[in-house]
Amino acid sequence: MYEVEIKVPAELDATRERLREAGAERVDARRQRDTYYDAPHREFAETDEALRIRRETPLAEGVESPPEDDSDAAATVTYKGPLLDEASKTRAEHETGVDDGEALAAVFSGLGFEPAATVEKRREFWSYDGFTVTLDAVTGLDEYVEIERAVETEGEVDAAREAAVDALDHLDLDADEQVRTSYLGLLLAGEGD
Repeated sequence: MYEVEIKVPAELDATRERLREAGAERVDARRQRDTYYDAPHREFAETDEALRIRRETPLAEGVESPPEDDSDAAATVTYKGPLLDEASKTRAEHETGVDDGEALAAVFSGLGFEPAATVEKRREFWSYDGFTVTLDAVTGLDEYVEIERAVETEGEVDAAREAAVDALDHLDLDADEQVRTSYLGLLLAGEGD
């Protein structure tokens, strides 16, 4: 599975209005708290990989954030491989749900994986033209829009990326403003300061 993704800075209220005008469907909103880990056997920052535990709490429409305690949040573990091209944020990604995010964090710790940083964001998900469009308000950073589609084979990546650029254009967003750095990378580089 390959995740074809383009992320651009954007004003979320204006983008939300353009999505509504384009007939997009608001699907969901969630608070996500992502804890990224460093590996004891290689430097993920150098290999452009990522390992994270995501704790996710649903948000009702109009609710900015749920209670701070996310111990009952749904949890997933994700491995992201290195970027595959220079035209988007396409990479191999493997993700699965876990019953207990705290227990998984203890497993990681026992294996020598240490928490590197935490990224918290409010995400609003829209369905538009075969893509998931995500409106992201990231704590400590600006607002961003991500457009993405999963494809089965590497041969499908170019067509999906071109379609994403066209969809962004229809939403008056410029793919040339793409940010290929992850939110984690932006936070660690001090981009929000």
